[in-house]
Amino acid sequence: MGAALSNFKQTIWPTLQQSFPPKSKFTVEDIPDLTGRIVIVTGGNVGIGYETVKALLQHNAKVYLAARSKNKAEKAINSLKEATGKEAIFLQLDLSSLSSVKKAAEEFLSKEPELHILFNNAGVMVPPIEQVTADGYDLQWGTNVLGHYYFTVLLLPALLAGVKSSPDHHARVVTTASSGAYLDTLHWETFKDTPERKKLSKENLYFQSKFGNVVFARQLAKRYAEQGIISVSVNPGNIQSDLQRHLTGLQRKLVNAMLYPTPIGAITQLYAGTAPEALNHNGEFFIPWARVGRCRPEAYDDELGEKLWKWLEDEVKAHEA
Repeated sequence: MGAALSNFKQTIWPTLQQSFPPKSKFTVEDIPDLTGRIVIVTGGNVGIGYETVKALLQHNAKVYLAARSKNKAEKAINSLKEATGKEAIFLQLDLSSLSSVKKAAEEFLSKEPELHILFNNAGVMVPPIEQVTADGYDLQWGTNVLGHYYFTVLLLPALLAGVKSSPDHHARVVTTASSGAYLDTLHWETFKDTPERKKLSKENLYFQSKFGNVVFARQLAKRYAEQGIISVSVNPGNIQSDLQRHLTGLQRKLVNAMLYPTPIGAITQLYAGTAPEALNHNGEFFIPWARVGRCRPEAYDDELGEKLWKWLEDEVKAHEA
């Protein structure tokens, strides 16, 4: 009974609490002027990513909108220009393909020597179980975790250069997790398309990828804090977005009862990526809306974090070999 209650307090209870957060003290209007800042937002063509790009443009950042579909990205860029008078720059990126990730990073680095803020925002949620990445990984793990890890590592030279040119002497990496990070940990044998993976539900594969986002963000902070990189993860809240496209009719009805408008979903990551006070919380997990929270205990296990980092590192090395 005691163990069950403890587990409830550490997993289910936080997700319920964060489904009904207090009103945000931080708004889009509180974002400082971002003139001279260069930013990438992955998945910037839809949902929270779109709203994040919009707010950044409104505050004078130079924004690269990274997305898989050029057609969808261009429609978003046109819409954003109408709304803000500013134009985002398309960067073609398919996080489910390591080759595409490398090409996108090289394309960016050929244009920009510096990067001040990276929003690892894109993600996929509960797709059909038969869908895997181009390299044979579970689609959710490969896209949400491995793809963003590789993209971030490839962009480190620009981020470190951004530290030197930034007025606050930092560069920031904001990785979008979710409340799902509370609901599972890591099942190492399911990262690739294995029989063990097929035994795990689509939902648990999603939860482990979001937990992986939190662990990755903490490890990035641990490794590069002394060089000026701030790395955090965020639960953006329960938000209306394209992420729900794979849910069943009943699941969609249940989820919709707890969803907030898309623009507010960008608030927490915008706070983490732009607010001066967020610099004081390197490696932390932000919760709705724009507050510092606490993920499940395993997320703070450095041994687990180091094991995950090594796994990610080894997979990338194997791909590049």
